[in-house]
Amino acid sequence: MSSGERWLIIATVFFSVLCAGLWASPGDKITVMNPRGIMPPIKQIPMAERPGSLDGKTIYIVDTKFANTKAFVTALKDNLAAAYPATTWIGVDKTGSYMVDDPKLWAEIKAKGSGAIVLLGH
Repeated sequence: MSSGERWLIIATVFFSVLCAGLWASPGDKITVMNPRGIMPPIKQIPMAERPGSLDGKTIYIVDTKFANTKAFVTALKDNLAAAYPATTWIGVDKTGSYMVDDPKLWAEIKAKGSGAIVLLGH
């Protein structure tokens, strides 16, 4: 953009602001809306109780398939299995993206698992 074009844009903006100020009378009122709208009340959900021990438990590691997380999920499962050998660690992929519900998987975890680690990405 050349210097002449810049000055033309600046002059146009200045002239527009000046004209808008001249045409508005001091008694004019404007209504400004809040772009956030009306926020719904916050529903607090308590965290699940922690088990006393993970020994003998089955814990699911759920990969929601966020971009480039497979290596992390594999390393996490391997590290947890080494740190907690008496715990069964099951790595599963969630169907669909992280925003799509997977009721079949949640039912399986409820029926067979003692807990889950759900990875959502960064």
